[in-house]
Amino acid sequence: PVWAALSPTADPGRAMKVLLLTGLGALFFAYYWDDNFDPASLQGARVLLTGVSAGIGEELAYHYARLGSHLVLTAHTKALLQQVVGNCRKLGAPKVFYIAADMASPEVPERVVQFALDKLGGLDYLVLNHLGTAPAGTRVRSSQSTRWLMQVNFLSYVQLTSSALPSLADSKGSLVVVSSLLGQVPTSFSSPYSAAKFALDSFFSSLRRELDMQEVNVAITMCVLGLRDHASAAEGVRGITRVKAAPGPKAALAVIRGGATRASGVFYPWRFHLLCLLRSWMPHSRAWFVRQELNITTPAAV
Repeated sequence: PVWAALSPTADPGRAMKVLLLTGLGALFFAYYWDDNFDPASLQGARVLLTGVSAGIGEELAYHYARLGSHLVLTAHTKALLQQVVGNCRKLGAPKVFYIAADMASPEVPERVVQFALDKLGGLDYLVLNHLGTAPAGTRVRSSQSTRWLMQVNFLSYVQLTSSALPSLADSKGSLVVVSSLLGQVPTSFSSPYSAAKFALDSFFSSLRRELDMQEVNVAITMCVLGLRDHASAAEGVRGITRVKAAPGPKAALAVIRGGATRASGVFYPWRFHLLCLLRSWMPHSRAWFVRQELNITTPAAV
């Protein structure tokens, strides 16, 4: 209990940790209680959204469609992409365009942005959500597989951002980056994937400071999510963890709220915020928390 930790005979280090955690809890409550999200602000907004064929990306597309945004959607598989586009039109999106794109090809990101600019006349939101995965628990066998993951999960994000940034600066728009808990807290059996996600956090955190120094009014919202709620994500961690996937519609709405309010960070579920703060201090507590949160098991050797 808090009172026991703060008693005169209590360990000073433990008392300090309790005070810090209590203060952080109060800050979290105040932060999440204040909700200035205005759905009307997204009506007519010009949005380029990647990775929409399933899971959170698909739910993001549907939320934006209901809110009346103008959309350019992209994904790797054309047939799945066309289904999502049709559903967005039924949900009331005033304009929906699509372009099938393989982000593993270095020449594709710039082409995708140019397509969006041609169709929409500019961008208010760039929402980066696409994902390349490898089965969890597999050891790194070659630099080639790691290079592929880095191109899809990191370098293509940089290329898309670079191409879209002038338009976003003109519109005083927003960059929304959908990342992962594994880009904040390292864990076992995910080395190349975690490396790409850590790179995202470092790149966009630095870019935010550069834009601020240059007085460029473009917001960057980093979204730290848990396991994605679709089949490929579940298959990727089969036999490694029993963690439950975040519900797609709720996680997607949290991402949209964060981007629309120009928040610097979104954590879904919210407890991931605490876990990320533990990364640099209380290492023993962090290790315990990671194991409890992810329920990590050791895979068979491959």
